[in-house]
Amino acid sequence: MRLGLEETLGALNAALGPGGPVWFKETRARHLRARDFLAPRRALRARFGDDEVPERVVHAIVALQGPGVAPVLRCAATPAGLALQLQRSAVFERVLGAVAAYAAPTVPPAPGPRVVLHCPALRGSPCALRLSQLRAVLVADHLARALRTHRVNVRLVPAVRDPHMPTFLQQLQVDWPAASERAASEALRNRALAELIPARNAEALPPGALGRVCLKELVDERGRTAGYDPNLDSCLVTEDLLSVLAELQQAVQDWAEDSCLGLAGAPDAGADSCMVVHVVSCEEEFQQQKLDLLWWKLDDQAPLRQKHLVCGPVKVAGAPATLTAPEYYELRHAQVCKASALKHGRDLAQDPAWTEIFSVLSVATIKFEMLSTAPQSQLLLALADSSISTKGTKSGTFVMYNCARLATLFEGYKCSVEQGLYPTFPPVSSLDFSLLHDEGEWLLLFNSVLPFPDLLSQTAALACTAPGLHIAVRTEMVCKFLVQLSMDFSSYYNRVHILGEPRPHLFGQMFARLQLLRAVREVLHTGLALLGLPPLSHI
Repeated sequence: MRLGLEETLGALNAALGPGGPVWFKETRARHLRARDFLAPRRALRARFGDDEVPERVVHAIVALQGPGVAPVLRCAATPAGLALQLQRSAVFERVLGAVAAYAAPTVPPAPGPRVVLHCPALRGSPCALRLSQLRAVLVADHLARALRTHRVNVRLVPAVRDPHMPTFLQQLQVDWPAASERAASEALRNRALAELIPARNAEALPPGALGRVCLKELVDERGRTAGYDPNLDSCLVTEDLLSVLAELQQAVQDWAEDSCLGLAGAPDAGADSCMVVHVVSCEEEFQQQKLDLLWWKLDDQAPLRQKHLVCGPVKVAGAPATLTAPEYYELRHAQVCKASALKHGRDLAQDPAWTEIFSVLSVATIKFEMLSTAPQSQLLLALADSSISTKGTKSGTFVMYNCARLATLFEGYKCSVEQGLYPTFPPVSSLDFSLLHDEGEWLLLFNSVLPFPDLLSQTAALACTAPGLHIAVRTEMVCKFLVQLSMDFSSYYNRVHILGEPRPHLFGQMFARLQLLRAVREVLHTGLALLGLPPLSHI
């Protein structure tokens, strides 16, 4: 079984007896030189009083075993509290002997829940897409990828109809469906006509509007405590609005039809078994609340669980507030080309071999900017050229640069093997991982490879049954993780010569290090795939 941080922390806390969690994992290099986990002294005093932790408890901690629990080397009292260190060679061996298990999420035995991800921003054209709406689109795409890795059945709405939107989304490496025809809305239209309230003071209706439907009863019944705006009293029903509802309705009904046909993976489909998550910018939330309530008003089979993932505003320093998503992409693309010309001493923008690389780097820059902040928070963009440099440690360009460095390393090893300088890679079971004693090696394994499956689970976590209208997700975690991984790898790579001199007595350590970096590469590639970014072999 795969070693797990959650399993290890759970066993450590259980060994201290009844009470809340006490232990935490260390992440900083200076602390990891002496310990891997710490139970702080203050927390221990709250648990055991002024007495020392009983010796039998310490012995039990050192002897911990169980599914997924990492083997313990020592546990000792220090001024900071109980410090615990793992049997690092054994952990290296367990993890690096099964790299594929740590570079992939924990897949549940049964299919997950059904989720409709609705992103209203995609109903328009690219040139009308504001940066706050672009943020919602990227969050929805990333969330869909994360959910699908955990066998969650995801349907994406709307299917885009603007003829230019599919090309722009493809440019952004966003995977979203397109459609050629509208969902039928006749039944919803008839129900809406029956619910219309009399026009006030001979109110003139705009073109395409049928009239107003009262929502006040629904707000009073289920909306106030859930978080709906108390000022919602009515909704102007238009043909376009009914078309939106019809497409959402169709997405839910298709699952029910799959269930009736006995299709695999659709045992409990229907309105009550799925959740609709509306991923909206803060400017769109009020209108989306109207749409939710109208859906309940006009459709008795509307899902009971509708949640709003509201993305915070995007502020741009030194740029007009009217900057659109395509203009933002073109700006970043021009900056990438300029930075590359400065690095290589010549303009490569017209070189076909670099066209795809510049496109990927531009999208990586945008996605890391848009997704590295929790989606609910305000995002401040700085559009200066400095954010594009591979020397900066916070950008998508930096992550892609280190992805290319890893590719170059393994390509260099492959060429050396072909030249007869190094032997072919031996079976992993024959490697001696006790030769990995550099602190950077443990930092990469303990902070990146080992916790990666837990990180994937947290990214895909949806509070399906939580009360209230709004839902929070942790889509920023993958970007932050990949940036930290790249920083740790870059520091290690700059300091340690991986492919050493071709001397037989040095091959053992070289192969152990290469296996560690194989794991780092697989984790990095999996993380980039969740962002819709392909790995690069050179920059």
